[in-house]
Amino acid sequence: MRKLNVEVFADGADIEAMKLAYKNKEVDGFTTNPSLMAKAGVDDYKAFAEEAVREIPDASISFEVFADDLETMEREAEILQQYGDNVFVKIPIVNTKGESTIPLIKKLSAQHVQLNVTAVYTMEQVQAITDAVTEGVPTYVSVFAGRIADTGVDPLPLMKEAVEVTHSKAGVKLLWASCREVINVIQADEIGADIITCPAGVVSKVNNNLGRDIESLSVDTVKGFAKDIQSSGLSIL
Repeated sequence: MRKLNVEVFADGADIEAMKLAYKNKEVDGFTTNPSLMAKAGVDDYKAFAEEAVREIPDASISFEVFADDLETMEREAEILQQYGDNVFVKIPIVNTKGESTIPLIKKLSAQHVQLNVTAVYTMEQVQAITDAVTEGVPTYVSVFAGRIADTGVDPLPLMKEAVEVTHSKAGVKLLWASCREVINVIQADEIGADIITCPAGVVSKVNNNLGRDIESLSVDTVKGFAKDIQSSGLSIL
């Protein structure tokens, strides 16, 4: 397997899958969000977070606030950061009204709360976050490169610039978010991003496919066709 400098995080909220990935050393850390928690059927945030930190005590885990106003976000952040030293509190760069959370980001960072600032799409946001946080306090700036690409815009120029900006302040790391495929891991690695967070399917491919001989894929593909033909019962003659 190709040696990567970028850290690979698993993006999800299936606690059993998280525990297995940690046990098997498949990833370097974990990110969660409200959408993934809903998909995984999490019905008790406190119990989920406590179990995750108990079972994964020494790998980074990001838990996101649920509130939409800064005052409540702050109270939630204070609760989340108490779950463990490996916890990063996810704060969206704006709320649903488009109001900036930079004042809260600045305040929490000054209190040495480890932050994962999420839903970032522009260089202006990257710069504002980097300027706002306290130097030396661990901070992730999560830029949604995959969703940028979904608009038909190449995210690489922005991501390369984001590397330069985030690395200008000690403690700040660039996280490539909304990974779509394994090539994104290579792209993140080549531009010097610190972290890429991937869904389970991509994590599996990183661990099993990265560095494989491409020519061997022809045989594997045809074997797959043959298996499906046999199971389908279809014929031409």
